[in-house]
Amino acid sequence: MGMTKRRALLASLAIPTVLGITLVGCAESTDSPGGDSGSQTVRISGGITGTEADDLNESFAAFTEDTGIKVEYTGDKAFEGNIVTKVTGGDAPDIAIVPQPGLLKTLVDTGKVTPAPESVSAAVDENWSADWKAYGTFDDTFYAAPMLANLKGYVWYSPASFEEWGLEVPKTWDELITLTDTIKEKSGEAPWCAGFASDAASGWPGTDWIEDLVLRQSGPEVYDSWIAGDVKFTDPEIKDAFDAVGTILLDPEYVNAGFGDVKSINSTAFADVAAKVADGTCALTHQASFLSANFLDVQTADGETPTVAPDGDVYAFLLPGMTEGELQVEGGGEFVAAFNDDEATVKVLEFMASPEFADARVELGGVISANKNADPTLASSEFLQEAMTVLQDDTTVFRFDASDLMPSTVGAGSFWKGMVDWIDGKDTTTVLSDIQAGYEN
Repeated sequence: MGMTKRRALLASLAIPTVLGITLVGCAESTDSPGGDSGSQTVRISGGITGTEADDLNESFAAFTEDTGIKVEYTGDKAFEGNIVTKVTGGDAPDIAIVPQPGLLKTLVDTGKVTPAPESVSAAVDENWSADWKAYGTFDDTFYAAPMLANLKGYVWYSPASFEEWGLEVPKTWDELITLTDTIKEKSGEAPWCAGFASDAASGWPGTDWIEDLVLRQSGPEVYDSWIAGDVKFTDPEIKDAFDAVGTILLDPEYVNAGFGDVKSINSTAFADVAAKVADGTCALTHQASFLSANFLDVQTADGETPTVAPDGDVYAFLLPGMTEGELQVEGGGEFVAAFNDDEATVKVLEFMASPEFADARVELGGVISANKNADPTLASSEFLQEAMTVLQDDTTVFRFDASDLMPSTVGAGSFWKGMVDWIDGKDTTTVLSDIQAGYEN
């Protein structure tokens, strides 16, 4: 999930200027008589809240000093549910930070999103891979530049335990299964822990498992066809992914360390696994890069806040593929869409598509960017530096979270529910048919 799935997941009208002052809806600009865009305020809305929202506002400090354009970001926890209504009602900010391509497409379909200026399109060509640009493009028109990113498919572990057991990070899926057996033998306990509970979004962590295996087993073309609906859940490639994930999640010898049996996965909150990895109860768990933040709220067996580092209390490696050396990853991110082409709005869009913006935000901590010309050494931890380097690597095959791109009746509906049913014991063939039926709703 892009944390919408933790889900955990906008059209100012063209503004006339009268006597240098304009007030329309929630947007406000104060052009000088000479048309100086630097005197304007550009308002941005999105689902980013709390400290991250404060950091986002701070990211524009140098830009405001250089241009005189004031940027005001306002976070809305109910952004996804509110933004389409605001846009269609004529009450939207100048710019929206949209957490998933599916919602971006819905906004584009309102006819209110302004196509990205050529300068922004050129900046994205220079700073991002073609895959990222494609997620902001609909019907051959480019609308929205990428902003920040997150990387999924990590396996979190204890470096000290690995050293104690004489283990190395696996380089293939088969090596991961061998590693699991070795940990089981040496510890006498189930190696893995997992949690699918997330209120109305329960099941989404399981979709990430399946997406990782579809991409690694069958490759990006099948993954893309699956998102498009051409490869069905009932097709062999998707069943193969379920079978592979099931070798871990459905095996009572392998799960659910610190929580119970296989079915306890459904009653375990997705973030609660961090505490069990930190205190050594659980040797391995599968979760996105954002789990690093959850370790700040738990303690090691010694009662200390765990350090996330290769020689620290916890660290992570990317779930390996079938063949050593291949790097196929999924993740998420935000996209920057505008609802007018005012001069000040365009300047903000240009800045947000630049390495300078990425550097400013990344340096403030806790996030990464896939901007290829940003500086990964500015990331706030070694783990985030490594994750950002992976995203910037031209050899990395990156795909956006599949369920975020599927119709909501499937991606946020039957797929989530199907994962819960599967853990509860429903057979794979029936689960796959049930998920596929979501396309008919």
